[in-house]
Amino acid sequence: MDKFLKYSAIVAPLDRANVDTDAIIPKQFLKSINRSGFGPNLFDEWRYLDYGEVGKSSEGRPLNEKFVLNQDRYKNAGILLARDNFGCGSSREHAPWALLDYGFKVIIAPSFADIFFNNCFKNGILPIILPDDVVDSLFVETKETQGFKLDVDLEALTITTSSGRTIPFNVDDFRRYCLLNGLDAIGLTLQHIDEIEKFEKQRLKSTPWAFLA
Repeated sequence: MDKFLKYSAIVAPLDRANVDTDAIIPKQFLKSINRSGFGPNLFDEWRYLDYGEVGKSSEGRPLNEKFVLNQDRYKNAGILLARDNFGCGSSREHAPWALLDYGFKVIIAPSFADIFFNNCFKNGILPIILPDDVVDSLFVETKETQGFKLDVDLEALTITTSSGRTIPFNVDDFRRYCLLNGLDAIGLTLQHIDEIEKFEKQRLKSTPWAFLA
């Protein structure tokens, strides 16, 4: 997992509450357990006018021009601005995979579904919770300002807008440590590889019968 220190990107405003994981990545795409390749099918039923299928290229599919990610000004967005209860529904880890594969590394909302929120941190996405009034103001600025960007500093726990406004945010210390150091669950475990190998050698000596085929 890549380290997350500072990140600057264009903001895309998804002005809908209760966006569930089936909207983020529809169920027909869950057959794959690879973490890559889901970006073209992010918000598939909202982005396209036809039905998306596994293994079917998204090239040339008819687009829903009204959907935010199909608008030219937001096509290179790397920060998603959302509403309450983002990521609700089933607990599929494919949802953060699809968001990350598309190019989103930060999601800002007033609240998130718990499992989705945890899955974001495990996959290198920073979900930021801000008060409703602050999120409202960001929606206004995003829609009024072409190419509106935010600078996110995880070390300083601040967001800086294009106009120079600084917004503080909070992240749990342990999750912040993991993102800053690019550590997922496997990476955390491997930090203790010496102790693990020492334990395994001792266990082999004390209970050799446990290792018999």
